[in-house]
Amino acid sequence: MTNKFFPEEQIRENDLYFLCYMIERVARKLHQRNKYIVNSIQKDEWERLISLANVLHCENPLKIEAEWIEEYSLEKGEFDITEVDPDLVNEIPSETQMGKVYTRLILSTLQPGEDYIDGMIRVYNDEICDMIDNYNSSAYYEPSYVITRAYNNGGF
Repeated sequence: MTNKFFPEEQIRENDLYFLCYMIERVARKLHQRNKYIVNSIQKDEWERLISLANVLHCENPLKIEAEWIEEYSLEKGEFDITEVDPDLVNEIPSETQMGKVYTRLILSTLQPGEDYIDGMIRVYNDEICDMIDNYNSSAYYEPSYVITRAYNNGGF
């Protein structure tokens, strides 16, 4: 995928990771599912954001979070991903950990001719995300190849 502003530069996996990390941060702050964030921002805007990711990652994440919420009119919801059964969950994964989980899933399931943004939209809109984001289950910390196989097979 080529950078929208600098055609001689390629978008890198780390740029995709930055978006996945920020999606997780914003979704947690607003008590929304990741899918809400992904679907609330137009594809051409995601293309702009991934092209700026190599610069935006130097910014304060709280600032980026606030800008996304305001700029894209994102609203508070009722889903709190951190509400877990303490008998089943000792530690909730961080936004960075979950950003990596989703980045690896997107990269491992990228279709021929599909760019990172198309893959991101496809993955975050799949039902498997409900299982990955259920921290009472073990799905989120399974090895990447297990998550990829589950995605390809339609579930765990």
